[in-house]
Amino acid sequence: MNHISEIMTVGVPVTDQDRAVAFYTQTLGFEVLMDAPLPQFGGRWIVVAPAGSAGSIALVPAGEGNPAGVDTGIRMASPDAKAAHQHFLDAGVDTDELLEWPGVPPMFSLRDPDGNRLYISQA
Repeated sequence: MNHISEIMTVGVPVTDQDRAVAFYTQTLGFEVLMDAPLPQFGGRWIVVAPAGSAGSIALVPAGEGNPAGVDTGIRMASPDAKAAHQHFLDAGVDTDELLEWPGVPPMFSLRDPDGNRLYISQA
């Protein structure tokens, strides 16, 4: 029996949840799925995702043992990685070079305001 059926949400530690919400919604174009007070957690439980996405990101408060500025390992998809890359460069996002190799979808990485690295690949 398979007791796990899907990956729902990946936590990304952030130092300022309001700044993170602004970046993920206004710059990356995500939607806020949940924003609930969670004082025992030191902030709020905030979940964001691209419209219609099965997976989401929780913008969790950074702290001791959960520092911001990490390589999240999160890979996101874009129908046009080259256009997305230029869009984020033009928007002033900390964006690495576009990687284009024969037989491999174009891809690049970027960082949110806390320095958390995210990856975008053409799908």
